[in-house]
Amino acid sequence: MMTIDPGGRSDQERPVTYIRFDGWLARVENAFNMFAAFSILALMLLAVAQVVGRVFNTPVPGFIDITEQAMAIFAFAGVAYCQRVGGHIRMEIVLGNLSGRTLYICELIGVILIAFTVALLIWGSSYHFERAWNIGDSTMDIRLPTWPSKLVIPVALSLLFLRLLMQIYGYARLIADPRRTPIGVPVIEGVEEHAKHEIEEAFGEDTKEGGSK
Repeated sequence: MMTIDPGGRSDQERPVTYIRFDGWLARVENAFNMFAAFSILALMLLAVAQVVGRVFNTPVPGFIDITEQAMAIFAFAGVAYCQRVGGHIRMEIVLGNLSGRTLYICELIGVILIAFTVALLIWGSSYHFERAWNIGDSTMDIRLPTWPSKLVIPVALSLLFLRLLMQIYGYARLIADPRRTPIGVPVIEGVEEHAKHEIEEAFGEDTKEGGSK
């Protein structure tokens, strides 16, 4: 289970520029994630309209086309946010037994490999966006242009790439000195800590020791 350590409060060496950029990037990621959430809500409402419309023989025109194009939004817009909070599914059988510099080295290697893969995906998805733009590609039913949905993918992946670069730096500073407080990187935590953070997020405020707020 993962969370973001708010970190840096007990560090005497605080990378101020890194922390500020991390905060700015987090706000952009939150906006993209909210955009993805609203796209899911909009599709749910559209599906309700489609079902009701079919009852009265007035289905939503191009329902399938709209759904296909919107899938790129909710599938990719929140991917950087998910990486930031450590929400992706991952195996922790080995990592859960590591600590200190060894753990951070393994995490760094994994993030570098992911960043390399994402860079290739950005190049490939940008090519498909450019191709759709140049040939005027559209859907088969109501002729929706496909370039907007294909543009979402390289943009969202570029945001993810920035987050991965931030985490590469975050793990590198921890490898240099494992005693530093993790900043901008997901950390493995126990069940009790994870539950505590979920409670704090639910109430929107920090829970102090002893259960008082």
